[in-house]
Amino acid sequence: MRSYHLDSGAGIDALTMRKHEDPAPGPGQVLLAVRASSLSYRELLVARGEYVLPVKPDVIPNSDGAGEVVAVGPGVTRFRAGDRAAATLFPSWHDGPFGLEHLPQRGGSLDGMLTELAVIDEGGLVAVPDHLTWEEAATLPCAAVTAWNALTGDGAGLLAGQTVVVQGSGGVSLFALQYGKALGARVIATTSSGEKARRLKALGADEVIDYRAVPDWAGTVVELTGGRGADRVVDVAGTLEASLRAARIGGQVACVGFLGGTASPLDPRALFASGASVRAVAVGSRAQFEAMNRAITVGRIRPVVDRVFGFEEAAEAYRYYAEGRAFGKVVIRI
Repeated sequence: MRSYHLDSGAGIDALTMRKHEDPAPGPGQVLLAVRASSLSYRELLVARGEYVLPVKPDVIPNSDGAGEVVAVGPGVTRFRAGDRAAATLFPSWHDGPFGLEHLPQRGGSLDGMLTELAVIDEGGLVAVPDHLTWEEAATLPCAAVTAWNALTGDGAGLLAGQTVVVQGSGGVSLFALQYGKALGARVIATTSSGEKARRLKALGADEVIDYRAVPDWAGTVVELTGGRGADRVVDVAGTLEASLRAARIGGQVACVGFLGGTASPLDPRALFASGASVRAVAVGSRAQFEAMNRAITVGRIRPVVDRVFGFEEAAEAYRYYAEGRAFGKVVIRI
């Protein structure tokens, strides 16, 4: 088999393909023929040496991937040969709250999915919706589960008729837009161009705010909601003070990341003045992944894929993704 390897901080140019003997599954393990792997922002952080979680030397990168089960080891009961499956990012996080015991993560302290064959504990796999292509299924483990958790993972969950704000056109934001509409919410999206605004509208956004033309996008959200503010804001950019101003009293800001590279400092007075809460979201459990897949199946939701690269073009895929121009997910076909 062939797989890519990378040392954290070595950069995209250090991404190297090597050949290995085909592995065999042991007790409780599944051998997955990976058909596609997608890129998330975490992969760029790993390449740059900026990822916040441990990364082992010479790691096989990419947390996200989907494929076909080709063999199972002794004692496996959840999967059989021929099943379609995707790997979870935190393999031991099956349900409940996240804890240090679940810290091992795929494409970091554990080998990831940029490989032709992967041996995975059966507990770290989920079945993928039948209507999705391999490329679409490969987009689910990180961005899609993060978006689902951001909207539903606090116990109350997004309700029909509520308003949610999503930022930009990256993977998490597009999934949050699609889930928001599927759950009956009003979705307000922010973006930086008229072309992206048109595409966000086509995906179902009720209103789109060009934050370059209207820097005070939070104020516009408040205006669009009759002075009330949004019930939920999915913050992928680290603009917490603006997100808090956009949220209603008693609303919630799901802090997903800081795509701009540096997050704005948060004045505690802004938090108290807003009356909203901030919840840090780091992907989600296997149970949340499975609940999300049921919603995807019922709603016939299809992930937005911007571009697909071949396996030999992995470094090119990374460079294209790093440019920040993609509308949706960048996928590597294996």
